[in-house]
Amino acid sequence: MHAVRVHEGGRLAYEEVDDPVPAPGEVLVELRAAALNRRDLLVTTGVYPFPLPLVPGSDGAGIRRDTGEEVVLLPALGFGDREDAPDDDLEFFGGPRDGTYAELVAAPEETLFPKPAAFSWEEAAAFPLAALTAYRALFVRGGLQAGETVLVLGAASGVSTFAVQLAAQAGARVLVTSSSDAKIERARELGANGGVNYATTEDWPAAARELGPIDLVLDSVGSTWQQSLDCARKGGRVVVFGGTGGTEVTVQVRPFYFAQQSLYGTQLGSPRDFAGLLRMLETATWRPVIDSARPLAAAEAALARMKAGEHFGKLVLTIA
Repeated sequence: MHAVRVHEGGRLAYEEVDDPVPAPGEVLVELRAAALNRRDLLVTTGVYPFPLPLVPGSDGAGIRRDTGEEVVLLPALGFGDREDAPDDDLEFFGGPRDGTYAELVAAPEETLFPKPAAFSWEEAAAFPLAALTAYRALFVRGGLQAGETVLVLGAASGVSTFAVQLAAQAGARVLVTSSSDAKIERARELGANGGVNYATTEDWPAAARELGPIDLVLDSVGSTWQQSLDCARKGGRVVVFGGTGGTEVTVQVRPFYFAQQSLYGTQLGSPRDFAGLLRMLETATWRPVIDSARPLAAAEAALARMKAGEHFGKLVLTIA
């Protein structure tokens, strides 16, 4: 088969490799599309130091070779039986397991779910990791209810676009932040009610509060915990699921507990969460936002676009 693999020094190569051999309980999936996630950048740059060479990619959609069924992959296995946090042996496709930047992937049967019938191959590959992260952050960890207001930091990433769409579908009022007025307007088209340009607003948390009160903040930046808490109302919640802006932060302790706020972490989601997401998709009127689609051989160009922050929505690789 053909695959894109990461080699020592972060070198990417589109090359011919041996077909994967399924272990007991696994099946081969003939992939039709794969999608990029920021996690892939961390794999290719060595932040996640998995053994190399490695096929990156956690998202994929394709056809089960044994049954002919159209499926999407749950991006990880081994979440465990607890719903509050995954087990220590949670294992992702695309590190340490070979992932979806390939024509074939060997996948445990429990990671295969029916492809949403309304979605194209590209749309089906685009939603699992990002939409599942957004679903768990919003509803499982964040406890979002209809009529509440949620602020999503960043309006352009895959997770952010899904968060806007899912929250709006659930009857919440949605606000976003961005450094681009154009991206805020695009978020409005997805269901957002408004937004704040943090690049042109001196005190953007104060500007966000004026649009509130804000019940829930989704923070994928990491270095903005204090600003997120500043945005949330008394008794409000902040859910953190990323560190794109940095991995260390200082929080003012007394204002936090005086306001009786809650700060949660989250990552991906359980198979039960994924089933809940798929049930929401059955009644959704929206579709995944695809920034662009490229052939598998052009994965490096797609990753460069993600690194530059030029995209809005998901970057997808098509696989013949």
